[in-house]
Amino acid sequence: MNRKTAIVTGTSSGFGMHCAVELAMAGFNVVSTMRNVDRAEALLKLATEHMVSDHIHLCALDVTSSESIHDFKDFIKEFPSIDVLVNNAGFALGGFSEELSIDEYRMQFETNVFGVIAITQSVLPFMRKNKRGRIINMSSISGKFGFPGLSPYTASKHALEGYSESLRLELRPFGIDVVLIEPGSYQTNIWSSIDNMTINSRSPYHFYLKALIKNMESSKKNHGDPVDVAKLVTKLAVSPKTPKLRYPIGKGVRLTLWLKLIVPWKTLERVITMKLVGNKKR
Repeated sequence: MNRKTAIVTGTSSGFGMHCAVELAMAGFNVVSTMRNVDRAEALLKLATEHMVSDHIHLCALDVTSSESIHDFKDFIKEFPSIDVLVNNAGFALGGFSEELSIDEYRMQFETNVFGVIAITQSVLPFMRKNKRGRIINMSSISGKFGFPGLSPYTASKHALEGYSESLRLELRPFGIDVVLIEPGSYQTNIWSSIDNMTINSRSPYHFYLKALIKNMESSKKNHGDPVDVAKLVTKLAVSPKTPKLRYPIGKGVRLTLWLKLIVPWKTLERVITMKLVGNKKR
């Protein structure tokens, strides 16, 4: 069987790992990238369980490194076509804006925004040559709704949303589709940096951080299964129909986005801050 080729970035865990396996099960050869291929054990185990390990092709890739991206370009030349790109590599940096450095914001954007752009630019010549392709960018509800304590991540996902809108319009004449997946909270490692944040009692924001961490802990029982997101990605990858631009997914995500459209921001911010810290002013 002639298999099409899909590239998935950030496949050592979470959405990326499950996307790689689901796409392989759907008939793709999958270029499965991660910064350190020594961390591929979980991916390969899952692929073996589903009997698709022969169709997973590991490639070391740091989306923030020009040298690594150059090697990645050489790697993908071996494939007859590049049909699908899933830009999944990313992380979430938590903290309050006043206490974060500009370098930390830059680091967040280097991976979540500029990394996506760099990998997309690497793949587009292959897709244009074949006059087809599908680029699936892993965004977040945070790309549509700002949350306290997450301004670097939220800003990066808002930037990804804007980039994807423009890119979709640019690529329509070439038969290339651009899609945004907007998950809510799922059982992935992306929140590890937030889970591991320490509460500094001397910080003016310590009461707020305590409330955020408590709220995140209590909401974990409602986190979704990342396989559901991977199945959506695969469905979009194989569909012959032109996909929509945005696909929100996850418990409460559609309701949250709908409320932002119809409820005045003044009301929303009062509800959010009351839920987290009550009516205290510091």
